[in-house]
Parts: sequence; structure tokens; C-alpha cells
Amino acid sequence: MTDSIGNQQFNKVPPSAIELEKAVLGAMMLERDALDVVSLILTPECFYMESHQKICFGIYALNAGNKPVDMLSVIENLKSTGDLESVGGPYNISLLTQAFTGSVGTAEHYARIIFQKFMQREMIKVCGSVLNEAYSDSADAFDLLNRAEQSLLNIYSNHIKGDMIGIESVLVKSVNKVEEWRKSDSTLTGIPSGFPKLDAATRGWQNGNLIILAARPSVGKTALALHLVKNATMAGKVVGIWSLEMDATSLALRMMAAESEMNLHRIQTGRLDDDQMAMLHRDGVIPLANRGKIFFDDSSSVTVYDVRAKARRLKKKYNLGMILIDYLQLMSGDGNTREQEISGISRDLKKLSRELQIPVIALSQLSRELEKRSGKKRQPQLSDLRESGAIEQDADVVLFMWAPEEEEIEQDESLRTRRYGKIAKQRDGSLVSFSMEFKNEIQLFRQIEDAVHIKHAHQKDGKGVDFKSALGPGKWKPVPTEDNNLF
Repeated sequence: MTDSIGNQQFNKVPPSAIELEKAVLGAMMLERDALDVVSLILTPECFYMESHQKICFGIYALNAGNKPVDMLSVIENLKSTGDLESVGGPYNISLLTQAFTGSVGTAEHYARIIFQKFMQREMIKVCGSVLNEAYSDSADAFDLLNRAEQSLLNIYSNHIKGDMIGIESVLVKSVNKVEEWRKSDSTLTGIPSGFPKLDAATRGWQNGNLIILAARPSVGKTALALHLVKNATMAGKVVGIWSLEMDATSLALRMMAAESEMNLHRIQTGRLDDDQMAMLHRDGVIPLANRGKIFFDDSSSVTVYDVRAKARRLKKKYNLGMILIDYLQLMSGDGNTREQEISGISRDLKKLSRELQIPVIALSQLSRELEKRSGKKRQPQLSDLRESGAIEQDADVVLFMWAPEEEEIEQDESLRTRRYGKIAKQRDGSLVSFSMEFKNEIQLFRQIEDAVHIKHAHQKDGKGVDFKSALGPGKWKPVPTEDNNLF
């Protein structure tokens, strides 16, 4: 085996346990139970000797094909792959079976020692590579630090496997959860969205869930996402926002407009007198600053590795409660095709939500094919998720948003501010539809009560109904964040 940079630097032999490797390989050829136990701990690359890696690969190949695993079958397998002579021939294989004299428990103990040696070698590789790059004058220290952290964490995530959990332990945890929920005054068990009907269906955004909010451009999905952020901070959660489309200042201006209910264009152009500026501070800036911690990353190029590294730090330092990504298709990833790239991103975001035990909300674009349809067919479907079916597969919740068609708005101008939403997929809850009013000039969303009846009334008489009048006095008000008794 070739020494790594780290080994060359310190002139030391890489950690290994060659005699134990021989014993474990022999055990797998002698005892089926030993093979089952060891295969849960070691992969072929965990062995130090290249010949041992090839033998282990041959053993696993036989096992995967439901073929007998013994000395003769392993010899035949290695002969068929052309590796028999490079591992020492039949005689060396026979010596391996003589190297093990213990029990299945002994084989498991040896396997865990071999795995520890492998982990040490992997850490030496990473640290040696970092050491070599750190000597380079062109190295970006912060980029190097990020890659080093990610590489070390990958050693754990790629090789550590969890044990099976008995139902007794699972039941205890489940009952404890139910008891915890019983003590709460609210039916919410997650982070409130600010829309009662949505919260009633989801119980709030749940930890470990990947939530996809998808819409066509210019419908208002970023404004809706910021509304979700606001309600998360009102619930005391720390939120991390990765914005690849807009810089942090642009997002903050939108949040200030929604919070103060002041005209966004006036804020963006500075067309405010002294009283209006004081109002912006009082009703917009101060509440946002005081309510909770929000952290922005508006880098133009972001990978899931970047998000994971920074999110882990926020979780450790501030107990990060939710992540928002605007938007998924702008992230960079690995893959030979764009579809593979997006698939990898969505899968990694799901893993991140489970690892940190927080909801991850990712905005997504819908396919242009949607605009070629009309009427009820214009409503988004799961197949409209752009560039990858993996988004639909990985998401725990898929939330669509869309606007009325121009023909509808021409017949009823009050529909211009209407937005429709629906949960098209939810692993752990019901599928619901709801309507909202979007005040674009102040970037504010409010849920519409009885919106379906209002729409039907309009369609029935063909004259058009004034939205606010139809709602009745007192209906135009901020949506409560926790009162789900409305539905």
C-alpha cells in the first residue's frame, strides 16, 4: 500500500491490523453467522492489504448472489475475475481459513478493530491532504477549512452504520412524544406557518422534514417563504436563509415592508419622509431585530456541502431551528447530467434535515409546460417539478402555489391579488387546498377565509364580488399563528 502524504510527512507506518484481517477473512469463509456480522461493519476498502480487499470483495459478491461462501467457492470466484494469483493463489486462501480459531463474537471484535484502523488511515489521508494544501500560497484558508471539515465529517457519515432498534425502545420514544404533545396547549407539534388551514393539515413544519415550496416565477414564492420565516421566528426559532437569487439586503427590505406594511417601492427608492422613516424603524426594523435570530448566506454559488457545514455551526452555536433555501435549482451539485445533479441536491437536503432534526424548506421552480395548460389543468402537479422526479421522492411535503389566469382576472379584477395553494404531497398528514391574498406592494400574504364560497358566488352571478366586502367587517386581519380552531 502506498503511503499517504501524512505518513510521508511523519515517516510512520499507517495504522493496520494485518493478522486480524486474515482471521476475519477466514472467519467469513468458515462461519455464515460471522459473514453476516462482519459485513455490517466492514467494506472491502476497510482492509489495509490490497489482496485482502480483493478477497473480501469476492466473498461479498458470492454472498450477494446467494451462493455458498467457502474456501473453494472463493477460489473459483477469484479465478473467474483474474485476481487469484495476485492474492497469493489457492494456498494463501487456505492459510486464511487456518488463521481463525475463535467464535462469531471474536470475529466481530476483530472486525471493529480493523474498522478503527481504517478510520485512522482515512483521517491521516484527509489531514495529510489539508497539510499539503495549507503550504500552497494560492490556497484560500476559509475554503480549505470548509473542505477539511466536510472531509472529516464525510468519514463519519459514509462509514458509520447505525444498529437496528428494537420496538420496545421505539415505543418508549413514541409514548414520550405523545405525553409531550398532551402537555401542550396547541395542536401544533412543529413550527407554525402562519396559515391556520396549512397548520391544521401539517401540525406545523416538522423536524427532519424536507418541504418543497414550488411555483412559477413572479407568483410570490419568495415573499411567501419570508412569511414562513417570520412565523418561525415568532415561535422563537433561529432560521438560516441561503439565498442564491437575491442578496441579503434585498430580502431584508422585503421583510421590513411586510413587517411594517409599508410600500416596498417607496422603501427601495428612499421616498419616505421623516415620519414614514420613523414608522419604518418602529414597525419594521425594531420588531425584526428583536424577535429572533436570522442568518443570511447570499453567496451566488452554493453547494449542499456549504449549507451543511454552516448549518452545523449554527446548530451548535445558536440551536438552528429551520433552514430556507431560495431556490433549489440554483444550487451547485455533482452529477453527469442536470437531473442527476438536482437528484443529489434534494437527497442531501433530506439527509441534512434528518441529521440536524430541523425542517428544511427549499423553494423550487415548476416546469414551463404548466403555462401551456388552461383551466383546472393549469393547477400544478407533482410531475411539474422541474428537472428531477427525485424532488418529489425525497420531499416530505410538497406545497404548490399559483395565481389566477389572466382571463379570470379580466372578468374579476379582485382576483389579481389572489393566490392559491395546495399540499400536493405529505407523508404524514392530509392534502388540503387554500387561498391567499398577496399584497405585492407590501410583500404580505394573508389567508382568505371561505374563499371557495366567494369564488362560487362570483361564478354564479357573473358580476364579480368585491373580495373585502364578501369577507365582511373585521375579516381583513393578520392570520393568527396558532389558532387552528378556525378549521
